[in-house]
Order: sequence, then C-alpha cells, then structure tokens
Amino acid sequence: MRRLIDKPSADHRARFRDRIPRFLLTVDTEEEFDWDKPLARDSQSTQHVSRLQKFQEFCERSRVVPIYLVDWPIANSPLAADILRTPLAEGRAEIGVQLHPWVNPPHEEEVTQANSFAGNLPRDLEAAKLRQLRDRIEQNFGTVPLIYRAGRYGLGPNTAELLAENGIAIDSSVRPKFDYSATGGPDYRGFPIHPYWLDDAKTLLELPLTTSFWGLLRRQGETIYPRLWRAPAMRGLLSRAGLLERVPLTPEGTSADEAIRGIDIALDDGAPLLVFSFHSPSLSPGNTPYVRNEEDLDDLYDWWRRIFAYCEQRGVKPSSVADVMMTVIR
Repeated sequence: MRRLIDKPSADHRARFRDRIPRFLLTVDTEEEFDWDKPLARDSQSTQHVSRLQKFQEFCERSRVVPIYLVDWPIANSPLAADILRTPLAEGRAEIGVQLHPWVNPPHEEEVTQANSFAGNLPRDLEAAKLRQLRDRIEQNFGTVPLIYRAGRYGLGPNTAELLAENGIAIDSSVRPKFDYSATGGPDYRGFPIHPYWLDDAKTLLELPLTTSFWGLLRRQGETIYPRLWRAPAMRGLLSRAGLLERVPLTPEGTSADEAIRGIDIALDDGAPLLVFSFHSPSLSPGNTPYVRNEEDLDDLYDWWRRIFAYCEQRGVKPSSVADVMMTVIR
C-alpha cells in the first residue's frame, strides 16, 4: 500500500466503465468553531445541525446525493442522526468519516497546529481515533462509512493502511495545488485531480478535491502560484488580469462564475470526476467567514443551483460513493 502523501504514478490512474463525467458533493459535517482562534477541545457546539434538513431536501429536489463527512461532535448528535438516518437508509444521502483529532478521543496529544493534522500523530493514536469515530458513526447512523476525509486535509504516512484496516474504500483528503506544510501539514502541489488507486490490488481509491488553475499562465501555475503565497496583492492582480487564478470547487470563497471556469478547465483536462466541498456550519449564518447573514446563505444556495444547472448543461451527472464503486474499473 502506497502512502497517501506520496504523488501517484501514472499507471495507478483510475478509470470508469463509461465516459460520462461525474461530480460528488461532499459536506465537511463538523462542529462550529471560531476560524480566527486557536483550535480547542471544548469547541463541540453543533447548533447548526437543524439546517441539514433544509439542505438535504434541497439536494433531493436537485437529484443530488450529498456525502456527509462526519466528525466526532456530529457523530454524537442525536439530531443529526434523526435528520440523516432515513435518507441514508434510502440512498438519498451517504455518510463518511472526517477526523478532527483535537475533538476526537482518545485525548492523549497536545492541541497544537501540527497535531491538528491527524497524519502527524503516532500511528497507534491516529488508529484509535479513527476506529472510535468510524464505529460511532456506524452505531448512531446505522450505516457503514466507506469514505474518509482527514480534517484539515491532514493525511500522514500511516493513513492509507489505517483506512484499509477499517474497511474504508475511498479517501478524499488530497487537495491538489494546496500546500499546508507551513503549519505542519501535507504539501499537495503537483498532485493530480483525477482519481487514482493507492495499491496494485485496487482496494483503496483516492478521489482528490477538484482545484484548477485558470488563466493564460495556468500551465505554469504549479511553478508560479507557490512563489506568490506571501504576495496576495500580486495573486489578485494576476487573477483580475486573467493571467492566473486558483479555483477550488467550493462556494466558500469561490464565485459561481469562477467555479464554472474551474469546471471547464477540469473537464478539458480530462477529469472524469469533479469533487465539490464545503463546511456544514456555513448552512447557518455567523459560523464561517463565508456566510455571515441570511443573504449570504441565500447566495450559497444560489451558487449550488447555478453549479447543478451548469453541470447538467455540460453533461456532468451527479454521482455518489455507491455509483463510483459500481463504475470504477478494478
């Protein structure tokens, strides 16, 4: 089993039984916390969970199966289980594991930036946290989770083996074109956006989050963009000039017009699967920098409406973990 933090070789690229492009909608379903303050173990509030009902109904009307990547506080929320248990049982939603180590027992490590990336923890501690979370999700939601995302995209050298040991078939933690090494996390620059296998036996599949470079200099983006990390004014200038822009497929900080450009680039580059993401606390105003009031929340739903409509226009169909597992070629 290769390490998830290693760049894949070309011969491990995953392929699908048909040529229909697909998209996944993943929700980092987690507790509320102040993004501007240090992480803390007592950040366990889940008051926004009631908003999942509206979002689930919205997705169902759009014939989209959301994938809720659940962390420890959500896994222990009776309301979250009440809202999601029936959609999960009926295939109208899916559930996965999202490990936020600072709120997930056992609590044996210090709460630090480096330790917020679960892959930095000792193997036995990462394993224990993952096992407790996976078992709690199955117990409270009545569904076996098959997909994983490390909180803060914090994969490590042992994560792939631990996922396999817990019966998890898919990882979606890799965020190409992003570098978290300055705070102790992984560096995903140079990673592909297409799905790939982690082992020759094809038992663990990576579905990276989709990020594209757009602009006249996009082919040089992997070289240019990292050099501008500490020069946000220059990044803004290049974006406004149509020269270079990094476009993650999320409503959080990416406009619908930008996302549509990102979709076009990813499809033109041959990506068979697009992976969208956002954080569940954004469903209630005041929890994230992206949704401060009800008007922002309306804009978030409008963003999804436009993206769903554009995907349909481009022939990109809504997918799910079940669909991926059935159509990927082993």
